[in-house]
Amino acid sequence: MAGSGAGSMRLQNGGELTSKGRATRDRIVAAAADLMFEQGVAGTSLQDVQQAARVSGSQLYHYFGDKASLVHAVIAWQGETVLGHQSPWLSRLDSLQGIRAWRDYVVSTMRRRECRGGCRIGSLASELSDLDPAARSDLAAAFQRWIAAIRDGLQAMQNRGELRADADAPRLACALMAAVEGGLLLAKAQRDVAPLEAALDTVIGYIASLTA
Repeated sequence: MAGSGAGSMRLQNGGELTSKGRATRDRIVAAAADLMFEQGVAGTSLQDVQQAARVSGSQLYHYFGDKASLVHAVIAWQGETVLGHQSPWLSRLDSLQGIRAWRDYVVSTMRRRECRGGCRIGSLASELSDLDPAARSDLAAAFQRWIAAIRDGLQAMQNRGELRADADAPRLACALMAAVEGGLLLAKAQRDVAPLEAALDTVIGYIASLTA
């Protein structure tokens, strides 16, 4: 899933990509995504990406005319990566058990990483939102897809009568998303998953209070 939505699958001159070309482009975007996650967008040069992806300068510029176009492809890639990794849990958010299983996945993933790195989308948003309006728009869209998956689960609970009719599913989904992002940031800063657990458990506890 990670490579399927990684930006427009065309060459800089507008031509269609071959299967070999798609593989090369995906390798460049994947390498750039990892570097930008580890050392930031500003700290990643096109030369760094070229070396990590094992491509020539002409190959890199064949697919991406400048760093900005590569960054936008990375945003799409990271959005697909995050949702792809979480899809088994996001598809089961239509019950409290499923929501808590997703919570456990998020917390255990951060614990396994020793609270390093944080969120792949959130890290880009923190760095780019005030600097690049187009990037901010792309990142907001990635977050909205994530929120929509949470909202759909809550609305399914509501449709079955398991969540009170007066519960605001879209607002609750935003609150869960905010708990994840804020919790991941604090966990990263403090090298401790406790803030992430507290944020998620508080919102999930509130949702549980709204169940019929």
